[in-house]
Amino acid sequence: QAQLVESGGGLVQSGDSLRLSCAASGRTGSGYVMGWFRQAPGKGREFVAAINWAGSTYYRDSVEGRFTVSRDNAKNTVDLQMNNLRPEDAAVYYCATTFYGSMRAIPSRDPETWRYWGQGTLVTVSS
Repeated sequence: QAQLVESGGGLVQSGDSLRLSCAASGRTGSGYVMGWFRQAPGKGREFVAAINWAGSTYYRDSVEGRFTVSRDNAKNTVDLQMNNLRPEDAAVYYCATTFYGSMRAIPSRDPETWRYWGQGTLVTVSS
């Protein structure tokens, strides 16, 4: 089992920045990819960003260049720096992790393939 706890959500204005953090415990390590997903009201959960143990990062197109995902392997944490936020970025953001067995794994963007999830943190962006 892995336990994930997110923090850092809140209410911001369009164009502002926000940093989300996620602390992982339990089953974590070099074979695990960590990532962020989001779910807006009435919509499905969608991939936002992910990072493998080696530090390779992956983003959905709409956040590329605005969001940055990073991880501290020694502390078992993953952060999501979100800049130039837009109203369409408003959602509950979830931290997730899943085991691939490789430090250089390319993660799936399908949330159904991720095993462990945090409770979510709400990001609200006013226009």
